[in-house]
Amino acid sequence: MLHPMPSFGELSLLLALMLSVYALFAGALSLWAIAHKHQLAVDAERLRETARRAGIASFVAVSCAVFALVWAAFTNDYSVDYILHHTNRSLATAYKFSALWSGQEGSLLLWAWLLSGYGFVLRLRDKADVTLHAYAGTILAGIQIFFFLLLVFAARPFSLVPGGVAPADGLGLNTLLQYPEMVIHPPMLYLGYVGFSVPFAFALGALMMRYPGEKWIHITRRWTMVTWLFLTCGICLGMHWAYAVLGWGGYWGWDPVENASLMPWLGGTAFLHSVMMQEKRGMMKRWNVWLIFVTFMLSILGTLLTRSGLVSSVHAFAQSSIGDWFVIFLAIVALVCTFTFVLQGDHLKTENHLESYVSRESSFLFNNLVLLTASFVVLWGTLYPVLSEWVNGSKETVGPYYYNRVMVPIGLALLFLTGVGPLLAWRSTSLRAIRRNFVLPCIAVIVTALALMAFGVRPWHDDSYGGGIYALVCIALGAGVITAITSEFLRGAGVVRTQTDKNLLASAILLTHRNTRRYGGYLIHFGIVVLFIGIAGSAFNRSEEHEMGFGDSIQLNGYKLVCQSFSQDSNAEYDTDYALLDVFHNGKKITQLAPEHRFYNASQQPLTVVAIHSTLAADLYVVYEGQNPDTGRPIIKVFLNPLVNWIWIGVGIVIFGTFIALVPPLLPVSRKVEVPAGAAAVVGGPNA
Repeated sequence: MLHPMPSFGELSLLLALMLSVYALFAGALSLWAIAHKHQLAVDAERLRETARRAGIASFVAVSCAVFALVWAAFTNDYSVDYILHHTNRSLATAYKFSALWSGQEGSLLLWAWLLSGYGFVLRLRDKADVTLHAYAGTILAGIQIFFFLLLVFAARPFSLVPGGVAPADGLGLNTLLQYPEMVIHPPMLYLGYVGFSVPFAFALGALMMRYPGEKWIHITRRWTMVTWLFLTCGICLGMHWAYAVLGWGGYWGWDPVENASLMPWLGGTAFLHSVMMQEKRGMMKRWNVWLIFVTFMLSILGTLLTRSGLVSSVHAFAQSSIGDWFVIFLAIVALVCTFTFVLQGDHLKTENHLESYVSRESSFLFNNLVLLTASFVVLWGTLYPVLSEWVNGSKETVGPYYYNRVMVPIGLALLFLTGVGPLLAWRSTSLRAIRRNFVLPCIAVIVTALALMAFGVRPWHDDSYGGGIYALVCIALGAGVITAITSEFLRGAGVVRTQTDKNLLASAILLTHRNTRRYGGYLIHFGIVVLFIGIAGSAFNRSEEHEMGFGDSIQLNGYKLVCQSFSQDSNAEYDTDYALLDVFHNGKKITQLAPEHRFYNASQQPLTVVAIHSTLAADLYVVYEGQNPDTGRPIIKVFLNPLVNWIWIGVGIVIFGTFIALVPPLLPVSRKVEVPAGAAAVVGGPNA
């Protein structure tokens, strides 16, 4: 029986593979001919252009394959095995579209499509520096070949059902994925993962051609910032999904797949900070090249962990043999990077050296060391079960206790450096400037700590890993960092105000326009601080669990939940058990919550629907855990989670700050405006 759309999809993938192979070899041959002034160099320009066009065409081809798979989902074509296992007829439209990335083969197709999309944009923008873009495009073509080989030979999304007879209905989408955020969380995460391929390609290409100057850094920084933004959004959407859907009361459990997304984020964050030293002072050139190499390899490693079955995770796909493909690809990437660095590394000579440990350069250096230490800690904890199985024959795991004991002090060190960095000058900072710039932040730290204790925070009563003490330090440090950032804005805005006679708010906006990168960075730091304060609230989480009948109640820290009813309902998708709970705070009714426990008919899987009442102070988080089989009454678990909303607000500020940092400045960055001695703000001055 002929299946035209699946056949069209498979042919599209095969065409995309062949076009990428041509783009790689034609691009490499043309670049080699030009570099060695070979007789082929006469025709090399035309050959390079055909390679560029082949790369563009590969995006069109893989887009056709994506269309074919989405079409199969929307037309209920259950002759395609992937569609059979990830959709059903009654599935909502949005979730039929998200079926594209809900399984192994579809998610790899999404990866290949996004990678080709990045390559498409890169190849359209190659007029500024043709040779560097040609190197980057050729390297991207090599990465594309790997993923197209996977899709054509190992993880085929258009495989037909065994026997060729299409069932009447599909098995349905995983119930955990039937949540609005899961329509955008995976694409955002993949845009982050995949996006690191572009700065990697530029860095490797610049090293191969011994590219002079720092222009590749300027290009790469913008690509990395966009990628970092996507990955940040993806991670935080995943956190919110875990919080709202999994029903365990938290948002980050140090799950291996969560860790897999965090590691390249840490690497990308380190790179975005250290490139400033290369741009400003010509330092850390070798370091920066390897930072982006390692960040890309961590992205591939994260994909390996997700798809190979090496680690157990609620987020991971089933065990698969394609893990071997990723191991081989990682080995090839590491060999190519090492060989190129050994061959061309002498080109990356540092122009200056660290002159003082009390300087902006040193703060960036320590920041990088702390971020890479954090990445190593996460990598070690994630891979420990695999390593222990290889060594001892039994898989041993490390839990949240390990990560919290190690990562919380590392996080506090990062928070401290976030506040210190903007207060230090380049090259060296005088003792007088240190005294002047650190007075207000230090006062803010001390006053905040004393105020928290005066209002009843007693961290020394916390019997966990010292989380209460850490939380107190985190919030106090956060207050100091916010004070430091605010003072920087006010100093610069004061200078603009004296020049323009605008009010303080208008002066601050103009100041930001004049140096978007610097002040956008400050906003990002501000958002990170708010996020850290939200995370610190988890040290004071409280919970209660009770079986509840009509009129029964649970009391928790001033809240009282009274069960008004519990019942059942059904629709075409699922059966549900739910409870109606009146919520009182300090004796006054504030809301009614209805936690649910669903069972989906198509997939035969359960799903917990959490009910949450949120305020800036805390979240009241209520879970219907099921029914007692003996009494038939619901079991309700209630969490009181302080400051959770601060996390989502902090993420919003980070996103806003990143957009600001990406906007071109209003005035040329070479123009400086004098500021009072010791003030770090340079209006329209060099980016920092």
